[in-house]
This record gives sequence, C-alpha cells and structure tokens, in this order.
Amino acid sequence: MTSTETRTQATANAPGTAADTVRQVVVLVTSLLAIAAAFIGSGAAGGTPIQDAAGGWLDADSTLIAPARPAFGIWSVIYTGMLAYAIFQVLPAQRTSSRHRRIGYAVAASLVLNAVWIGVVQLDLLWASLPVIVALVVVLAWLFVQLRRMPPSGVVDAVVTDGSIGLYLGWVIVATAANATAVLQAAGFDGWALPAEAWAIGVIAAAAAIGVALAWWGRGRIAPALSLAWGLSWVAVGRLTDEPASAPTGIAAAIAASVVIVVTLVVRIGAGRSTRDDRGVGTSGHG
Repeated sequence: MTSTETRTQATANAPGTAADTVRQVVVLVTSLLAIAAAFIGSGAAGGTPIQDAAGGWLDADSTLIAPARPAFGIWSVIYTGMLAYAIFQVLPAQRTSSRHRRIGYAVAASLVLNAVWIGVVQLDLLWASLPVIVALVVVLAWLFVQLRRMPPSGVVDAVVTDGSIGLYLGWVIVATAANATAVLQAAGFDGWALPAEAWAIGVIAAAAAIGVALAWWGRGRIAPALSLAWGLSWVAVGRLTDEPASAPTGIAAAIAASVVIVVTLVVRIGAGRSTRDDRGVGTSGHG
C-alpha cells in the first residue's frame, strides 16, 4: 500500500467530527434549496418561467445557440441526481469519506449558485446571470478534477457522485454558451461585422473542444459527454426546425455532438484496454 493510500485509509477509519455532520447537512439543505428554486423558476410556484423572464432572452428561439425547449428536461435528471448524491453523502458510512470531505462544500456552492442564477433571472437581471453561471461552471470543473484524482469507492459512488456531477457539468457548459450569447445579443453586440452564424459555429466548436478535452483528461467519462452532446443535439434541432432557423448552425451542432460522443467512447475503450494490459503485466510480473 502506498503512503497516499495509507493516509486515505487512515482518514476513512478516523471517527467523524461535528464538522463532518455540518458538511453533510449543508449539502442536503442546499440540494433542497436548488430544487425549490427550480420549482419557482418553472413558474409552478408563482415565479416567472425562465423562458419568459429576462426579456425572453433565455428562451429556445432567442439566439442561434439556444437549445430547443425539450432539452431543458435534463434539469429534472440533474436535480434528481444531485438529491441522490446529497442523500448518499449524508449516510453514516460516508461521513468520514475523504472524497466527500474534499468535494462537499464545492457541491453545496454549485447548488447555491444554481439557485442564485434562477433568482437573478427572475429579477430580470440578464447581465448578472452570466458571471453567476461562469462561476458555476468553474466550480463544476473543479469538482470534475477532484473526482478524477480521487476514484470512487464503488459502483454506487461512481454512479451517484461522478455520474450526477458529470451530467451537471456537461449541461452547464452548453447553458453557459447559450447564456453568454444571449447576454451579448441583448447588449447589442454586432459581431464585429462577422455573420451571426460564424459566431454560432465558433461557439459550438469551442463547446465541442471542451467536451473532447474532458473526454481525454477524464479517460472517457460518459456522463459529461452525454449531457453536453444532449445540449448540442437540441441546439441542432432548434436551428433546423424552429426560429431562428440556420441550417449551417444546426449541422455544426449535430456534428459537434457526434464528435464529443465518438471521442469519449474511443478514449474510454482505449483507457479500458490500457488498464487491462497493466493488470496483465502486473500479474505476469508476479507469476
């Protein structure tokens, strides 16, 4: 056992503290806060539906980067996953987990930022929504890095923790691109004389490049690729079937979604083979 593994095991075996309990409760409470904010943002509790707030700039037909409305159904999956994580990490067996100690407050911060984003949009502060969502994607990217460095303890941890946060990250990357585009367009940005479609394709290419980078660095983690490709696919649907119509943008988004998925699968298969080869070498070396 390496020194790092020894320290991790020692931490896991150490008795829980009041700080652990506070962290667990904070994560659980913020997950409920995020769900409550989403309920308000849906318009079901008297709030203004997100697509109608902030001058309608976040609706599916507002910009070339806006995903079609069905895309936003992924939030239900993300909120369910984050609630599942909150319940999982609050279990006594997870109280002293080094992993959850490391990421707990960052998860809570992401959920608070999510609620704040909905709040500023409800207040029609479109300009303020951009720094909030940028902060959110930075926090989620940090979480992705930490989860990559600290492998899950088992299948449940992998699905509930890595899967939920991965889906969250992938979707928010697309949402950030759409949000930034809406803010710039609402502010009257003229694209420096470049066609709007050129900017849209450039933004889509940037989102795809981030997806490819996540696939490579994350050794083919599926969750962020799925939600990122989901968002890009619905951008394609929106541009090919709804306003503002743009076949070049729609085709670019469809290609980008395919590239993210294909690269992720190729990297994942390669990583799996590499792991099996390493195990084989280790076994033969001890034979």
